[in-house]
Amino acid sequence: MSSTNTFREDLILEKLKHYLPAQAPLKDFVHHNTLHAFQDLPFEQAIRRASKIFGYKTSLSLQEYRRLYDEGKINNEILENVIIRRKGNGALNAWKTRLTDSDYKEFNDGKIGRLRALWKDHFKLDLNTIVHTNLFRILNSYLDQGIAITKFPVNKESFISSIIEIEKNSFVSFFKTQRAKGLLFDPHTSIESLLKLLVGHEVLYEQYLFDQQFAHPGWSGLIGHIEAQPRSLLDGRKISLKEMILLECLLEIDNLDNALGQKWKPLSEIAEKEHIVDILGETEWEEYDELIVIWQEAYEWTYYDQVLAGVMVGEQLEPKTEIPSFEAFFCIDDRECSIRRYIEHYDPDCATYGTPGHFAIDTFYQPKNGKFYSKVCPVPISPKHLIKEVSTNRNNTSDLHFNKSSHGLFRGWLISQTLGFWSAIKLMFNIFRPSVSPATSYSFSHMDSYSALTIENRSEYHKQDGLQIGYTVKEMADRVEMVLRSTGTTELFAPLVYMIGHGASSANNTHYAGYDCGACSGRPGSANARAFSFMANHRGVRDLLKKGGIDIPDSTEFIGGLHDTTRDEFRFFDEELLNTENQEAHKKNVKVFEKALRVNAKERSRRFMSIDTKQPVELIHHKVKERSVSLFEPRPELNHATNTLCVIGRKHINDHLFLDRRAFLNSYNYELDPDGKYLQTIINAAAPVCGGINLEYYFSRVDNEKLGAGSKLPHNVMGLIGVANGFEGDLRPGLPIQMVEVHDPLRLMIVIEHNPEVVLKTIQSSEATYEWFINEWVILTVVNPLDGKVYRFADGSFSHYDPISKNLEAVVIEDLNSAIESTHENLPVYLLK
Repeated sequence: MSSTNTFREDLILEKLKHYLPAQAPLKDFVHHNTLHAFQDLPFEQAIRRASKIFGYKTSLSLQEYRRLYDEGKINNEILENVIIRRKGNGALNAWKTRLTDSDYKEFNDGKIGRLRALWKDHFKLDLNTIVHTNLFRILNSYLDQGIAITKFPVNKESFISSIIEIEKNSFVSFFKTQRAKGLLFDPHTSIESLLKLLVGHEVLYEQYLFDQQFAHPGWSGLIGHIEAQPRSLLDGRKISLKEMILLECLLEIDNLDNALGQKWKPLSEIAEKEHIVDILGETEWEEYDELIVIWQEAYEWTYYDQVLAGVMVGEQLEPKTEIPSFEAFFCIDDRECSIRRYIEHYDPDCATYGTPGHFAIDTFYQPKNGKFYSKVCPVPISPKHLIKEVSTNRNNTSDLHFNKSSHGLFRGWLISQTLGFWSAIKLMFNIFRPSVSPATSYSFSHMDSYSALTIENRSEYHKQDGLQIGYTVKEMADRVEMVLRSTGTTELFAPLVYMIGHGASSANNTHYAGYDCGACSGRPGSANARAFSFMANHRGVRDLLKKGGIDIPDSTEFIGGLHDTTRDEFRFFDEELLNTENQEAHKKNVKVFEKALRVNAKERSRRFMSIDTKQPVELIHHKVKERSVSLFEPRPELNHATNTLCVIGRKHINDHLFLDRRAFLNSYNYELDPDGKYLQTIINAAAPVCGGINLEYYFSRVDNEKLGAGSKLPHNVMGLIGVANGFEGDLRPGLPIQMVEVHDPLRLMIVIEHNPEVVLKTIQSSEATYEWFINEWVILTVVNPLDGKVYRFADGSFSHYDPISKNLEAVVIEDLNSAIESTHENLPVYLLK
């Protein structure tokens, strides 16, 4: 071994944080690119590299691709086009044979774990089993956010300071031997000095730490996140990845001493050549890797091609130019795709639009009597404003079953003998008649519909904890203008304009935040919708907008609402403030919404095996509501499952298409944005937000054990911060199988209606955004309204793409109801009659 290497603790810790999962605590469960560490590489290289380093499965298997091909879900012509583009026409037959018939070794165990395996192979000691049990218990107790009956004696200085304080003042110890305990007390103890004992030679330190931390990536990743964003815990804790590694190394030394005495040798003295690897070194590209890349591209473009053919048909249609009966703004969320379609079906004269569901309201929200602030805007934004709920008619109800008195010996026995029986009866009734209870995460409880909010700031000194309470008139006008201009709705305003946020209700669902609005940091968008409506109705705001060219008629009123996507229910806010004429119109519109909600519930129900989709819509809707609050339902809804598309353009390019709830729809009018100013804002959000959602579903689907969370059924909540299998396992990052089992692992394709030259200039203006497209973590296409053609972005430029699906005009769906009832699988892209 070379002795020239030097150990740089800070650099190795940064590498670990970079490659470990970056998942936030459960309350902030917002989707992100699981393989964010590899995003500086092209997608196809990144997924193969991640697979060979960490042993991840990053794509479907050859057998799965071949089955999809045999079933016609991978188009033969598209497959051959991909082969020719990559390998040349002369190699078509040879590569097609390899793709469809040849045998290859597919199993890959990665580089991780080889060095630390010596503890078990050579010393017959399973350090993971022995050490992890105590380590996880300590971490869980220290970070606990409210589950533990007895609190961890926290020293405010740091995690290690707390451990030292306990050791000095307790009759029992975390350690079995004196050496480890002495090292804990020694102020000169460092990770490097402990690795000297465990590993011996510094050339192996990095490999050992990667082996050690990726034996429990869930806990390590969470602590790395908390270290970077300590405010992600409501009950704050000071902890770092460095401190965790220090404790883990001490526990390893302690258990080795206890089992073997102090005569055991460091790993460098017994390691053979096959045990030593450069964890992050270059990986070899093999023929098998090329096959996977070809299959994946053909699989994706089989779907993309249908979409682009349909968009080209829409580009030939003329947009409506008359004043709508009413307008409704929804979040771009793919779950709103279908409800918008049904609303426009039941009232063809209305118009719906899509925009990120925080509605440009970048704020914290504090409910009445709430101790903490909730961020209700995208995660990367650091709000400077606070909206407070200052009065409410809501009475906070409590349930005697959720009572700390049950923790005591005598009171606990008494409560279990009395209320315990009633609890069992309630549980039995809940099996047959599920209903909203204190155990339900209920979207409509996020904000009291009849409360007063501090939306307008009336004094520059009106602040709290450094945050400005409410917005000035100028700030309100800026946010209203941003939404109206970015969606292309600057004229022809309807008498009623609905701003409808979304949230989700569920019971016994640890990933509840992942069901709410991602643009609101995993919270319902009720406060945002209500605040935007207040701003848009404000006289001073309208005066400023008029000076800027947006003239909202006095007869037009904005009204906020919330769509519960799990229950398919709407709730509206401040209805009493509407004028008499609009109140009557609102009553009629509510009937349209109710019809749309029922049939939307039916369309969703085809994915649920427990519901017969051919039943009457009223009965289906009732069963869908019951699912949302059932303690025994692991699939209250399927959230973003099957998402694979984002359309940024005027509504007429896609509202003639049936997209099967797979599309994020962001309204945008290129005519009002010739230079791409507003497009840049849209893309800067759409790429990381929609792309992050898509990729977390992709990777959780292809490798649910390592990149996903496995099944929900054995999940146990750990300290209200994460979930583990059982009561002492590693935290599970990613998504459970119940959220991804119907998902097709396709990358997100973004379709933008604009001139390709403007789009290219726009995406290149932000290095972080451009990375998503140049490395093809998200596929980018453009439909050019000037020539009606489609262009595909690849290798830094746009080239014309001619869809193969020429006969899409013939795929007209006349009876959508029959199609919905026919299958629970994904449906093709249809033209709606």
